[in-house]
Amino acid sequence: MVRVYYRPSKTGAGKKVKDSQIRACLRDKQGLLWLDLEDPSPHEVAILSEVFRFHPLAIEDCLSPELQHPKIDDYEDYLFLIFHAVLPDFPLDITDTVELNIFVGRNFLVTYHRTAVQSLSRVWERKERDERVMSRGSHFLLYTLLDTLVDDYLPILDQMDDIIDGIEHEVFRNPTQETLSRIFSAKRDTLYLRRVLAPQREVLLRLSRGEFALIKEPAYIYFRDVYDHMVRVIDANDALRDLVNGALDTYLSVFSNRLNEVMKTLTIVATVILPLSLIAGIYGMNFQFMPELTWRYGYFVVLGIMLIVAGGMFIYFRRRGWL
Repeated sequence: MVRVYYRPSKTGAGKKVKDSQIRACLRDKQGLLWLDLEDPSPHEVAILSEVFRFHPLAIEDCLSPELQHPKIDDYEDYLFLIFHAVLPDFPLDITDTVELNIFVGRNFLVTYHRTAVQSLSRVWERKERDERVMSRGSHFLLYTLLDTLVDDYLPILDQMDDIIDGIEHEVFRNPTQETLSRIFSAKRDTLYLRRVLAPQREVLLRLSRGEFALIKEPAYIYFRDVYDHMVRVIDANDALRDLVNGALDTYLSVFSNRLNEVMKTLTIVATVILPLSLIAGIYGMNFQFMPELTWRYGYFVVLGIMLIVAGGMFIYFRRRGWL
């Protein structure tokens, strides 16, 4: 799918145009063109090389089936960014993000992605209601898009916080093997997000401190604001990771305590049975001269002794606090 939106420099009113009009729109150096490619066909992908003449390595990153590491490359006339957008229903056990490739020049912004990106769709709709989104140039449009992408991480982290809170309650109430599986799933999610968020923070830092000629000084403060949001997102994710590690330690401690209780019970049972086995073993020997074997009440006396020994040991263990 190809979407093209163009804001000419003369009228100032944005409008949708056809992809066949892209070349004409690019000739307007004071205007702004936004081209969005979502799961494009090979013919639509050719626009990147034939119309915009982007570098083959950048196009190769777009077409790669593997998720690319977040980064920013400076090609003098334009910047190429790889950012990751989080899915709106980011679930535990299915950690995934959407790769968003962005080309930004002086009078254009091109976005390339294979699946729908909710954050991008909201900015696309917003630009039609608010002309300021595209009236301040490509760098401000880039800021608006990145700011929306970063802000969408916060609801996901809140959702993960609720899930981890539920795991902690479950650990103390009735931990099971399923609880351990959920803990490892949450841990895997926080680690995955950390690997994605850290390089994106570096991208925003570079945009905010004037490394690129394409980004003008008035825009630095905007990108610095997005950078601050990203730092807050990373701090929140790190806090969740600490909570998950704490839940794992608690689970292992609870499980160890339960195992100790079981072992203590089994040890006490074995200790009680030990003297009884000794008595039974003595009277199970096949010696000829054992007076008790011919005694009429010998069987009942031996059983009584066994009960007295077992009861005495039980009382002793209770008084020592072992039961």
